[in-house]
Amino acid sequence: MKRFLECPRIARTQSGMALLECLMALLIFSVGLLGLLGLEARVMNISMDSENRNRAAMLAGEVASQMWLNDTVAPTAPAILAAKANAGNQALGGLPGGVVTVTQIGTTNAADITVTWHEVSDATGQNSQLTTRVILP
Repeated sequence: MKRFLECPRIARTQSGMALLECLMALLIFSVGLLGLLGLEARVMNISMDSENRNRAAMLAGEVASQMWLNDTVAPTAPAILAAKANAGNQALGGLPGGVVTVTQIGTTNAADITVTWHEVSDATGQNSQLTTRVILP
């Protein structure tokens, strides 16, 4: 009979523990959710950077193919000038702040194609750059 009378006292000292456990679980869940949101934002920035590098490689490949087709590395060829003009136009597959420069190496049939652009997610303000060398036979 004594045990039956002691049970209500134990239950009274435990009051509020379930609420405290729920609040701690909510806190842990919230921290985990904030971590996942930060990870998602980082993944989106990396994805955009990768897409822009792919576009830069395609622009450099387009200029290089025009050099092979026209058999000239002169930076003033009309097809090369057209590709350079579209480098900054994102509607035509260009890059944000994209600039293409072609530098002929001496008097040889070689040239360096440099594509420069600005990453929107880059807070430092530095431009990204891709350089390709073309050597015609």
